[in-house]
Amino acid sequence: MSTNSHRPSVTELRLSAFKSHRGASFPLGPLTLLAGPSGSGKSSVLEALGVLGQLAAGEELEAVFDGVRGGVAACVPDGAQPDAEGRRGFRIGCTVQGPVGPVQLDVAVQTEPELRIVGERLVGAGETLLSTALRDPGRRQVQAAWHTAGLVPVTRAPLPDDRLATSLLPLRVAGTTEGQRLVLAAAEQVVLALRGVFPVDPRPQGMRTPAAVSDGMLRGGCDNLSAVLRRTQGECRTRHAALVGALREVCRPPVEGLTVVPGTRPEPGTDSVLAAIDRGPAGLVPVDRLGDGELRFLALALVLLTGPGVLEVDTSGEVPDAVQVLTVLADGLDTGLDRAQSRKLLDLARQVAERGHIRLVGTVHDETVAEGADGVTLLRLGTPVEDRERVPVQGTGPDSERTGAAMR
Repeated sequence: MSTNSHRPSVTELRLSAFKSHRGASFPLGPLTLLAGPSGSGKSSVLEALGVLGQLAAGEELEAVFDGVRGGVAACVPDGAQPDAEGRRGFRIGCTVQGPVGPVQLDVAVQTEPELRIVGERLVGAGETLLSTALRDPGRRQVQAAWHTAGLVPVTRAPLPDDRLATSLLPLRVAGTTEGQRLVLAAAEQVVLALRGVFPVDPRPQGMRTPAAVSDGMLRGGCDNLSAVLRRTQGECRTRHAALVGALREVCRPPVEGLTVVPGTRPEPGTDSVLAAIDRGPAGLVPVDRLGDGELRFLALALVLLTGPGVLEVDTSGEVPDAVQVLTVLADGLDTGLDRAQSRKLLDLARQVAERGHIRLVGTVHDETVAEGADGVTLLRLGTPVEDRERVPVQGTGPDSERTGAAMR
């Protein structure tokens, strides 16, 4: 796994029936932006991918929807009516490219009358590698069948209905036949890619508070940014220097450096720090004095310039960082930022995407920030089916495109 093509990554998201989306498919490149009017479903795309990420990490179904707007009930497609037995739900899926080739995962979730996974399908190498179905509604399990290609072509067994079956396969499949080894490889490819999904939503107010020195794994809300900057300053000097350089380009000058100063926390015996910008002759300016836009830029740039050893993401500890890909989800990437800051973030995202370790899927309010930005795939939501098109973004390289995606 020495090349980018061998690092498992999510290349397509399918929303067969999820919130406002029906029969929608989204191609995901290394740097993907979603634009469209308010209510067109941009945030829902990121939420669906976040749901798949948590399921792949083995989380129980009920806990997965804590961070989804409106909870699990809001995931049911708009206007969907229950069937004769009072059942409603949603369907989502994705394609993961990796050593096995493209592998497709599709999941059907029932939300009423009981929350459960009622169907799942894993397809790769021209085979249906796994399928599950709810046979007995009175039992909290599904009947699973996976490809074996041995003396018995298919192995069947019950699995719990509150976990993603694909994530459980490494514990259930022996790997003694060629078919079983294919199933394991495909499942591990999907799980590895999805466990690298990291939703980020920087909250400036939380970043203005000192962080405990021991709190060194960056959370999605970035409230512990100061403690993480203390780590990167000592452990990742090259990336820390790149972060300072980015700040110098787009934030109020002068910016000579980025460091931390002692903080005060109410917990007795807890050492804490607060990040500060070195403004040269003007001295150190703690981040609690910065504006929301500067703080959001700092947090998002830090996320793009770090990796699984710094971000609080549940990647596989059994796989080297060098062959893992993080997919950063940034809803409202340009919120509170001026044009120069937004463009600099896109430039950083392009640079790290070229190295193959971090991909970005974000939503933007102003799609013109992508004009002339190299390597960006722009998905425009809210366009009718007959207007689907792919045309290059003006001034970009050969890999950049603007996609008019049908969302209805």
